[in-house]
Amino acid sequence: MSIQRSTSARNSAHKSGFRAEITRTQWLVLAGTTLGWGLDGFAGSLYILVLGPAMGELLPNSGVQVSPATIGYYGGATVALFLIGWATGGILFGVLADRFGRTRVLSVGILTYAIFSALAAFADTWWQLGILRFIAGLGSGVEAPVGAALIAETWRNRFRARAGGIMMSGYAFGFFAAAAAYALLGEHGWRFMLALAGLPALLVWFIRRYVPEPPEISAHLEARRERKRLGAMADHDRFALRRLIEAPLRRPMLICTALATGALIAFWSVTTWYPQIIRQITAADELPNGIADHRVAVAAMLFNAGGIVGYASWGFVADAIGRRRAFLLSFAVSAVAVAWAFPFDRSYSEYLIALPFLGFGLFGALSGTFIYAPELFPPSVRATALAVCNSVGRYVTALGPLTAGAIATSWFDGNLGLATASVTALGLIAVVGLAFARETRGEPMPSDPSIQLTEKSES
Repeated sequence: MSIQRSTSARNSAHKSGFRAEITRTQWLVLAGTTLGWGLDGFAGSLYILVLGPAMGELLPNSGVQVSPATIGYYGGATVALFLIGWATGGILFGVLADRFGRTRVLSVGILTYAIFSALAAFADTWWQLGILRFIAGLGSGVEAPVGAALIAETWRNRFRARAGGIMMSGYAFGFFAAAAAYALLGEHGWRFMLALAGLPALLVWFIRRYVPEPPEISAHLEARRERKRLGAMADHDRFALRRLIEAPLRRPMLICTALATGALIAFWSVTTWYPQIIRQITAADELPNGIADHRVAVAAMLFNAGGIVGYASWGFVADAIGRRRAFLLSFAVSAVAVAWAFPFDRSYSEYLIALPFLGFGLFGALSGTFIYAPELFPPSVRATALAVCNSVGRYVTALGPLTAGAIATSWFDGNLGLATASVTALGLIAVVGLAFARETRGEPMPSDPSIQLTEKSES
């Protein structure tokens, strides 16, 4: 009887501790950032799913003959433009978020990508589509770095990594929702589907009303304004981009950039071209286009189901075995799945087996970059650092889809599988970064000298 009372008391204490550590504000921030990142993924995935049909209609309007090779080349160009916009917008909005706060900048970015993603439905040529995707990318670049910074700065307790993983899983949920929407509504055409990408604009109201600025950032901004008024600016008031290329922040910047670049090369090469590979397999089986659309939707749902698990579980795994080993697990699963699927003539059913594992590994690695990086930088440069690490990766990654389309035409006689595997192999740069990365599990979040906040136990 006494043992039962003791066990009950321990369970009660554990529950009360859990409730005491996670506040209503933390839940609201998690909800807002997860929804924002999820709707970003929804809009981005819709575009990938309709890329083939869109190019099939727009290329003749642009004076280009339609073929698998031209769809690959010009479709890859529009994806590259989006990624370049994403990278540029990430740096721009990251710097602004460190200067003016997180929530206002986040709202502006979401409105930008929602409006211009929807406007892409009215494009008449491939280059008009590319320009609109570039501008949408500018806004899309804000969500991940600023959202990850918000999570890290609000969840200053032992649940931080797990909250970060849940936030990142929103992107895979968005991909999954896009696949489901395409399966149900794809018959209405690619323009209708792209118009749905304007839905994220509705989230701005929620963020402005319910997602507050983290106290750490409010204090940092207020202290900087006071120092500026007194003419006593500190070293950490200098321009964030300059500080990131100088010691002691240069080393973690290079490591995080390598991790993000490798993860992004692999992710975008695979996600851009596996739908087109499924379409090629369906065409080779001499099945109608309607079957191809259904197959792509099913493949996307399986890929993103694995991605949801990979994204959401990364923080839990990293808390259990450490950040470095969690990265290694994601890289290993991705590498094995890519090597098994893409270099060979696989059937549709064989791709369905590989895609959940691909999603688990690729999404998991991306989740890790946004959970690990905030643990290396102080608040005065945190959003900028996250943005730059991932933006450099996206500048490099922008060449991935374009290169895969080009070398499929030039080297592999239109074989997108071999081309995708070749480009994805460049993601090994992440392993180089991991070799120099330090373990941060259990360490407190870095703070600027003038903002030393007391944190709860990280254990």
